[in-house]
Amino acid sequence: MAPKAADSFPATTPETASARPAASVKSAATPEEQELARKREEQAALEAELTERELRGADLRAELAAFEQQYLHFVGSKYAELDELKARLAERAAQKQPGNEQARRAAEDARSRADETKFVAGDKSTHEPKTFSATPETKRLYREVAKKIHPDLTSNRDDRAKRQLLMAEANRAYERGDQDRLAKILAEYEHSPEAFEGQGPAAELVRVIRRVSQARARLAEIEAEMQELLRSDIHQLKLRVDEAEKDGHDIFRQIMAKVDEQIAAARQRLSHEERGR
Repeated sequence: MAPKAADSFPATTPETASARPAASVKSAATPEEQELARKREEQAALEAELTERELRGADLRAELAAFEQQYLHFVGSKYAELDELKARLAERAAQKQPGNEQARRAAEDARSRADETKFVAGDKSTHEPKTFSATPETKRLYREVAKKIHPDLTSNRDDRAKRQLLMAEANRAYERGDQDRLAKILAEYEHSPEAFEGQGPAAELVRVIRRVSQARARLAEIEAEMQELLRSDIHQLKLRVDEAEKDGHDIFRQIMAKVDEQIAAARQRLSHEERGR
């Protein structure tokens, strides 16, 4: 007996339908979409690294700025006082020898140095400058700002200009430990028109490729900036001070003691000159 036509093919059930390859139900991703997915992963990794590098750079800049303020507060003001006394001594020597051109030039040079030292040292504050130490919350906010606002993460010229201004303000806020300002900068940008981006795989792929290139370039810039800071005189001095503190020595006080000796000697000479006029 011949089989029925209906018996020639297995019946389609929900189980057999679900076992079919997904490709028969949904078409595979296009090459552009696959490349976009890969580039987005690369971009995410680079931007995460960039955020951490930006934070380390901000920390180093803030630490050195705070250290320099301490140095000027304790040592710079002493040198300013010493240079002022030296300038007055040189001016008195020039007054005693009105026709001596060398004495006149020496007095002018001494006065110029004294004015420059005084300008660099600034007005001595009655309050000791604080060392820099960012709280975990301040670091978190700065990471968010760097991740979303850094100018090297956009290829739009107008957006980049706005980001540069905001990032500079964020760096200043971070050095002050101003969490409220960091949070406000982040909120203002997230609600700005520049934060909105269009859609489309092809256009987005181009944007992502450019962002990857920009992130790599910025990483190289940060590395160069960090190396320059690490080689700077103020950083080398900070290393000496930090190492000395570990051994129980205070380099600032040692330097100040030596300068105080020179100041006392200069005052004595000036007093002698004034009494002998």
